[in-house]
Amino acid sequence: MLGDKVNLDVGPVERLARGAVDWLLAQAQVSENGLVWKPAADEPEIDPTLYHGGAGIVLALLEAHSHFGDDRYGEAALGGAREIAAQVEQQRDWSLYIGLTGMAVALHAVHLELDDPVCERFARRGLDRVRAAFDGQRWGPYFELIAGNAGIALGALHAGDVDLALLAVEPYLHTADPTPGGINWAVLPAPARLHHMSHGTLGIVHALAAVSAETSREDLRATALAGAADVVARDEAGPPGFLVPHSDPPHRPELIERYSYGWCHGPTGDAQTFRLLAELTGDVSWAQLIDRCWHTITHCGLPQRLRPGFWDNNGCCCGTAGVLALACDRMVEHPDPAERHRARDFARLLVEDLTERAIVDHTGVRWSNHEHRVTPGDLEPHTGWAMGNAGIVRELLRYARILGNQRPDYTVQWPGHPPAALR
Repeated sequence: MLGDKVNLDVGPVERLARGAVDWLLAQAQVSENGLVWKPAADEPEIDPTLYHGGAGIVLALLEAHSHFGDDRYGEAALGGAREIAAQVEQQRDWSLYIGLTGMAVALHAVHLELDDPVCERFARRGLDRVRAAFDGQRWGPYFELIAGNAGIALGALHAGDVDLALLAVEPYLHTADPTPGGINWAVLPAPARLHHMSHGTLGIVHALAAVSAETSREDLRATALAGAADVVARDEAGPPGFLVPHSDPPHRPELIERYSYGWCHGPTGDAQTFRLLAELTGDVSWAQLIDRCWHTITHCGLPQRLRPGFWDNNGCCCGTAGVLALACDRMVEHPDPAERHRARDFARLLVEDLTERAIVDHTGVRWSNHEHRVTPGDLEPHTGWAMGNAGIVRELLRYARILGNQRPDYTVQWPGHPPAALR
């Protein structure tokens, strides 16, 4: 994409992103140790973690500091990191997204970007505590990416702790169950088997593949491929698309739709694991699966809100920003220039939708997600990565850099998001 020299006007996108970062600063509160962020009404307490809380916000602030060169954003990132460091000894969840591993990822990133050895010391202490809590197989009832072993492995890799990453993924070698298409795992304390990135098979596959690439462990690689084969065999769209149900048997069908399209339980996240497998194996079949995921994503109707409950979220986990991340990957790394341009057009559609849905006032810019089952349906804006400003900011800034023919990736790569392979 950088060689295509499109160089479109990035000013409106950067202004939107800057307004969103400034709103994050306006939500910060001074704590005894640094900065914390107000929880939304549906978040019961101040949160230092990656999914909703301070760790995800700190990574967004690092992105903004690097992009704009504004010292306010670096100072806020450091203030947030100081509060996260103060919570390292109190945290009792060990996971990547809702626990100590994700906090360590943010602290390690602050050290690398702002040259702060105190943050690195607390990052190492956090990972040491995670290691000490291992029971020989897992860290708790969950056994997947968001709250279990797979996420801990990816966070440990991100922070340079390969030994901890191996400790986390090796239990998957002897806990897999055979299926008609390959293998899968019991990932939740429920009978359903989930298939996708956040809580399912592909999140585990992603961790196994990433650790195998770092360690040259063929057994991990083979297990990853067997898990991916199970998910591929469940495709119900058929060429040219790719769409696998949320879970089998359906998990909580009274609340959860059978098919999703975002990062967490749909082809957006599936494609991220297929990107990693394509890089790891060199097998063109993974690139074909990415194309099929993309076809489904671009033909399902998003970002339109076609019916109650369809595409009600602007954020990264199950909303528009997560799809924008994949669109940017495709803009950069697809070998066909025409396909890169089509990805750019769809990315522009996503950014236009985010722009239209933004709430803009004197405090800055933020987004309200929607819940069709309650009244009023517009939810309080979130600050964090999964559903709020922190995740959206990261994707808007990367999109602006790609359009401006600047570096095509993030300042801090997200655990589980493969770096873009430049074409």
